[in-house]
Amino acid sequence: MRLPLFRRFGLTAAVVACALSLPLVAQARKPRQRRVVHHVVRRYVQTWTARSIAYGLGDHDITGGEDPEIRAAAVRALGDLNGTAVVVDPNNGRILAMVNQKLALSAQYQPCSTTKMAIALAALDHHVVNENTPIQVAAHWSVNLTTALAYSINAYFEALGDRMGFATVTRYEREMGLGEKAGWDIPGEDPGVVPDEPGPGGVAKLSSFGEGVHISPLQLAAIVTAIANGGTLYWLQHPTTPEQVRDFVPRIKRHLDIAALTPEVKDGMLGAVQYGTARLAKLSNEQILGKTGTCSRDGTRFGLFASYLGITHPQLVVVVILRGDGAVFGPRAAQVAGVIYRQLDREHYFEARAGASAWPTLRAAIAR
Repeated sequence: MRLPLFRRFGLTAAVVACALSLPLVAQARKPRQRRVVHHVVRRYVQTWTARSIAYGLGDHDITGGEDPEIRAAAVRALGDLNGTAVVVDPNNGRILAMVNQKLALSAQYQPCSTTKMAIALAALDHHVVNENTPIQVAAHWSVNLTTALAYSINAYFEALGDRMGFATVTRYEREMGLGEKAGWDIPGEDPGVVPDEPGPGGVAKLSSFGEGVHISPLQLAAIVTAIANGGTLYWLQHPTTPEQVRDFVPRIKRHLDIAALTPEVKDGMLGAVQYGTARLAKLSNEQILGKTGTCSRDGTRFGLFASYLGITHPQLVVVVILRGDGAVFGPRAAQVAGVIYRQLDREHYFEARAGASAWPTLRAAIAR
């Protein structure tokens, strides 16, 4: 039976409409795919020009006036690391060992976070903070001076620098001995640099990383010596013969009015070794105080540790500075210093020296 024309036309139209709608239905039922946006992450890759290992650095060291026990411990601890170790008696300024002397006399180093010791003293001296003043370093986090030194919190010291200003910070750093020779008639010593104007990062980076400062290991040792003994900035002397050791007389460069300030800085330095960034230098039966530093300059990574042993009766100042690639950092320098301290402790060096520092100090007073 044939359908009427209009019904045939309607049926055909329905079939065509149904056919045309199938892709639309299928498209409607197809799950929506999420658009994936690929972000290109550009990473800065540091190219290191310095190596962490070097050989023969101490081949030409002059050792005739050094303490053989301390030098042996420092040489063993450094091994073939590209760095230097300086050990000083904080009671008279005598350099007991200076390993890899060419590096020790150079001022190619940035102080990195070891500069925080001087910044802390300057802030205390100018009544910017006291030991317990909280400074906000993050959205919901404030810290005091002890914690900031122990964990080397940059934001804390950047805030101190901003509050004091560039002129005050650099004046205090020069008073502490930066920008001038620390040694007394030591050939080849570089006096270093304190910037005359703010560099990249301004006074904030100057106060947290020592940006723009060039420091020598001897200068760092002299600063720690003054902190350890309460403010006497000695000329560091390096005897080269047994006769010079026998006739040694301390020489005082100047007195720093920091005796009332150092206890608050020492708390942070002790915290750094007990539980902070310098834990690898910890000695179980002796009190070591120190400050680490890590930063980079011109393709060289620096790891620094400035320290001393003995809160009440300081016996040794030990400064270790390492150079190299990304494997170098402050805690590793602290580890090297810890090896020096532990070796001397095993040899009962500190027991033998207990109470032996009074006579050099008396001689220093007579020499004035």
